[in-house]
Amino acid sequence: MAPKESISDKRQRIMQAALVLFAQRGFHGSPTSAIAQEAEVGVGTIYRYFKDKNTLIEELFQDLQQRYHQQLLVNYDPAAPLPNRFQQLFAELLRMFISRPAEFRFMELYYYSPYATAASSRLPNDEGVIYTILREAKDQGCCKDVPMKVLEAMAWGPLVALAKENSIRRLPVSDQIINQTALAAWDALRRH
Repeated sequence: MAPKESISDKRQRIMQAALVLFAQRGFHGSPTSAIAQEAEVGVGTIYRYFKDKNTLIEELFQDLQQRYHQQLLVNYDPAAPLPNRFQQLFAELLRMFISRPAEFRFMELYYYSPYATAASSRLPNDEGVIYTILREAKDQGCCKDVPMKVLEAMAWGPLVALAKENSIRRLPVSDQIINQTALAAWDALRRH
């Protein structure tokens, strides 16, 4: 007799199946029946773990956001100079996007959807280290004097564009290119 699958294993399997399908087909193109088939569970099983598909989407995003945030902090040195911290964090984030294309596509899809309108589920998170670094750069006057939303767009733009090129067009991205992109993002923000 095969060992019984734990609740958390089954839940993770559903979340992984949803991630794959959302990244490939989008939210509307991924009905719960397709998610159940991909996860090899019955449709009703999904509803044992998630109130509805919207809840699954929200919880998947929150899970990924938390894991990314934790990984960003692994080598983070809060005592390092601000430009070094920015470049290290943004290079690490770009590495994660490139090494996890389905997660990147899902997170981007989420961020530019109505799901992201809730203040508690924004990327970057207002309490997160990335937002904190951008706020610190703005408060210290070492970056352009633009609204915070514009500053965020300027910082994220190069990373998202390169991750898309890698994800969609299979553009090879070396560690050198990742570091140069993070440096370019910092240079775009700096007050000259």
